[in-house]
Amino acid sequence: MTPADVIDITRDALWVLIKVAGPVMLIGLVVGVLVSLVQALTQIQEATLTFVPKILAIFAGLLVFMPFMIATMISFMNEIAARISALQ
Repeated sequence: MTPADVIDITRDALWVLIKVAGPVMLIGLVVGVLVSLVQALTQIQEATLTFVPKILAIFAGLLVFMPFMIATMISFMNEIAARISALQ
């Protein structure tokens, strides 16, 4: 395995990481900003108020995006397995 192959696998792994974690992280970000906006508008400054909506939204996002996440990780693993079998 050459250094170029290692760099290529690492780049692909980072893209898979972004594709898998990105949607859920964005959901958490958007819900956090919306809850913070509501807190600022209503002047309710309770620090624990943001956790429940964010957790519920992230769980819902995981349920919605889970098939996409699994398919992305399976295709990446198949690519890695094909590279490993090509080495022999």
